[in-house]
Amino acid sequence: MTCTLPTVILLFSGKRKSGKDYVTDLIQKSLTAEMCCILRLSAPLKQQYAQDHNLDYEELLGSGQYKESYRADMIRWGEMKRQQDSGFFCRLAIKHATQPVWIISDCRRMSDVQWFHEEFPDKCVCVRVEASEQTRSQRGWRFTTGIDDAESECGLDEGVKFDCIIRNDGADDVLEKQLEGLLSLIRSREEDSNAQNSIKLD
Repeated sequence: MTCTLPTVILLFSGKRKSGKDYVTDLIQKSLTAEMCCILRLSAPLKQQYAQDHNLDYEELLGSGQYKESYRADMIRWGEMKRQQDSGFFCRLAIKHATQPVWIISDCRRMSDVQWFHEEFPDKCVCVRVEASEQTRSQRGWRFTTGIDDAESECGLDEGVKFDCIIRNDGADDVLEKQLEGLLSLIRSREEDSNAQNSIKLD
């Protein structure tokens, strides 16, 4: 593994169309790309799935109909891979990370959260992004059997103690205030890590 050890890892989860990508993009902009990277567990999954099934990887990364038409089968295929090795996609996602702050923008299963907690104890912050069904519907969400009731959408609904829950119903001023609290937590973790490193150097 060639990744650089992080000072803090933000494990993001949330339902489809809750706005996880929007929120994580805002955090990265605030912290800068030099300090913070966004890592998606779905990216290596989609890349491998595209290779195995001779599909367009770039289209699978998007949010359009191309991805939606393969989503259910891709979920099944990903489950099969995870059953063989629960950390398979986690290891691939972090392989080239060099920034001190990692955002894992799409945790979907308890096994994802557990893997990061086991590999990087005391570094993880669990963040849940929530939006009402009405808001999600306005963003294009429609309940789909086999997707919205699958583990990939419901696996973290229970059993996880979230360090931070962010409501993302479209009010930017409310979102901004919530993000301020999370950003201050990240910066304090950074400062603690830098202090520990300087003690070790002394």
